[in-house]
Amino acid sequence: MHAKVQLALWIAHPVLELSLAAIMIVRKLHRMFPVFFAYILSQILSFAILFPIYLYQSSANGNTRYFYAYWITSAISLAIGFKVIHEIFLDVFRPYHTLKDLGTVLFKWSALVMLLVAIVVAASSSAGMQAPITVAVITVQRCVRVIQCGLILFLLVFSGYLGVSWRQHSFGIALGFGGFASVELIALALYSGGQIRPPTLSLLNSTGYGFSILAWLAYAVFKTASRDASASLLMSQRWDQSLGDLQRPVGNDSLIPMFEGMVDRAFSRTPRETEAIATREFSKKGPASEELEPSLAARHAASKG
Repeated sequence: MHAKVQLALWIAHPVLELSLAAIMIVRKLHRMFPVFFAYILSQILSFAILFPIYLYQSSANGNTRYFYAYWITSAISLAIGFKVIHEIFLDVFRPYHTLKDLGTVLFKWSALVMLLVAIVVAASSSAGMQAPITVAVITVQRCVRVIQCGLILFLLVFSGYLGVSWRQHSFGIALGFGGFASVELIALALYSGGQIRPPTLSLLNSTGYGFSILAWLAYAVFKTASRDASASLLMSQRWDQSLGDLQRPVGNDSLIPMFEGMVDRAFSRTPRETEAIATREFSKKGPASEELEPSLAARHAASKG
């Protein structure tokens, strides 16, 4: 029964994804979210490659072909799915250029760290365990799922500060990925604890992904809401401005370079040069400074003696 239901869900996924791709083209959403559109097309292409191999695998060579085809397409899907996270992040921080640049840097470093962790884990796996490509893809998959869950939690907590409405397309895409990632992580935890068997694990993952596609369809069909421009966004604007001030060099009219120059000049001169400069400055100011000149001259004579 599990196998029949899972097969039905597997066939239903590309049908729903084709409908989603068509709606995105009609609504011109593929221009707003080109990476997400590429992800949907890659999922359809993966089904077109894997399903015939699955139907006609009648030998050990067929099993091997399906094994490598499955994990290679999974790796490509994870790479595009991780890029979708970056696309959502850029759409959310579109009005805040400095925060967007900071997020891009963090995104690149997180991708590098995930890749290094996957390589190390795959290289350190023993021969009796799974194949290195399987270990690497599973490691990256769990990292991406955790980031996807963190993304939807971030939007739920900070949507009010960023002006993001739950009816926006970017929120809907993040909701679909976050919901599917949560189901998959919970199912993996139950499987690791021996609570469920592999067929149930596959069924839960297929069901969770099916609901994600339905959520994306709903957000693609209905009209999106505009970004909030209320006064509650002042905090985000201050964050963006503060980061911008840290990136830009200090202007010439700032007091900090002036004070630094005064301190450097004061320490670079001898006491006699400093006193002579002070005497000249006071003499230029007129009668008000004449009363101080005798005391300066007396101190200068005392220093010679």
